[in-house]
Parts: sequence; C-alpha cells; structure tokens
Amino acid sequence: MRKLICVCGVLTLLALNSLARFKNVTVAQTKAPETVVLADKAALGKVTFSHLNHTTKNYNIEGTKPVTCVECHHVEQPLEEAKKRVPHQTVYPADRTTTLTADLLTKEPATKVTPCRSCHARKDEKPALLPELPQIKSESSTAMITLTNQQAFHRACAGCHDQVVKVRPDAKPPTTMKCVACHKKV
Repeated sequence: MRKLICVCGVLTLLALNSLARFKNVTVAQTKAPETVVLADKAALGKVTFSHLNHTTKNYNIEGTKPVTCVECHHVEQPLEEAKKRVPHQTVYPADRTTTLTADLLTKEPATKVTPCRSCHARKDEKPALLPELPQIKSESSTAMITLTNQQAFHRACAGCHDQVVKVRPDAKPPTTMKCVACHKKV
C-alpha cells in the first residue's frame, strides 16, 4: 500500500511539473519580447531592436501613438486588412480571421506570432512557410526585388524611419543612410 501511495505521489508531482512547464512555455512563446536581435550574422554587426519602445512609446510615423503589431507583423491580420497595406498582401494562415494586437495576446495567450524569417529567409535559404522567397516589383523600375530577411528588415525598419523624418523633421531615428546607428559589432 505504501508503494502504491509513493508511486501515485511521484506520478502526481511529475504531472504537475509537466503542466507547470507547459504553462510557462506557452506564456514565453506569446509574451511580447522587450528586445529582439536582428541581423545576427550581418557583416556590419547585429541589430538590437527595442520592441518595448516601439510598442509602448509614441513611435508611429506621426509620433502620436505606439507602432501597431501589424505594421511589422503584416501576416498577422485577415487578408482584407493586409490588402490595404501595400505591398503586404500575404497573411498566415491564409484563412486568418484575427488581427494581432497586444490585447489579443493578453486575451488569447495561445496566440502564436509568425517570425519574420518564416517567410523572409536569408539569401539562398528556403523560407519555412513559403515555397520560395517573396518578391515585389521595384517602385522605380520593372525589376523584381527578392525580399530576403535583409531586404524586408531594411524596407520595413529604415523605410519607416525615413518616413518619420519626412513627417517630423525634428525626430532622430536612424535612417537608411546611417547603417551603424543600428548595426553594432560586438
């Protein structure tokens, strides 16, 4: 009888430990990070991006509110919404019905956020979610631009910073011509 009680106790502890670990993994996967390291293999050095600043301070183009999730995570919205944000015409999954927001992450902790590199892989790598790297037509010619992770990040990050300076000349974000303002060799 003692052996049975001991075995049951051990199994209960193992089950509770597994549940606690599972719960922590779920929270860790959906909690927005404070910082994100990008370009970890770039020749100019990695980029440490303050996700917290962009999502809590008035960092949108006009400087009036935080950047919304889908301004960067463009696949995290229904297709009809994505079509309004040229050139972002892709959503994941294709039948998506929700838009990624901080409130959604709070209300639905099981929400998964698709990493950029799932579609925008490094040059000569196949993306995890697409048959090939996405392409868009160049704004200034008929050439097609392959959106590697480098292209996607530079277009999204530096492109947004350039727009900020046009709208708010007094703002001081690092722009497309100030590479080492973001890239740091460690």
